Amino acid sequence: MTWIKIVHLLCVMGWMTSIFAVPRALIYWKREHARLQEFGPLGDLTIRLYRFSAGLGVIALITGLWLGGLWGMPAWVWLKLALVLALVGHYVMTGLMVLRARRGEFRESDRFLRIFNEVSVLGVIAVLWVVVAKPF
Repeated sequence: MTWIKIVHLLCVMGWMTSIFAVPRALIYWKREHARLQEFGPLGDLTIRLYRFSAGLGVIALITGLWLGGLWGMPAWVWLKLALVLALVGHYVMTGLMVLRARRGEFRESDRFLRIFNEVSVLGVIAVLWVVVAKPF
């Protein structure tokens, strides 16, 4: 079980890196696109980071469910799972923005992307609190 925890934590860390970095990278990609009027290296980097971390997120979810005991999970684990699913929703929304950006469509403002980025930080803090405090 120790190795499953190690794999889980490593994958969570990698996935969180993307959750925090990709919305910020979209800001810089948007600026680069406005300057170059074409797909540049920041776009390629952003897409690669998003794709790589998707696999890490899947592994993190699978190992997390394994560690939680799947159906016999304590109540706090269900709360953690709900919060993680909210982060998955955030990640999917980020992916949709990446797909649009790949087509040269940057609809979101820099301010929106900054706030969107900070929302994920609050979600991660909530997950960490639930894991550490185990409120019920």
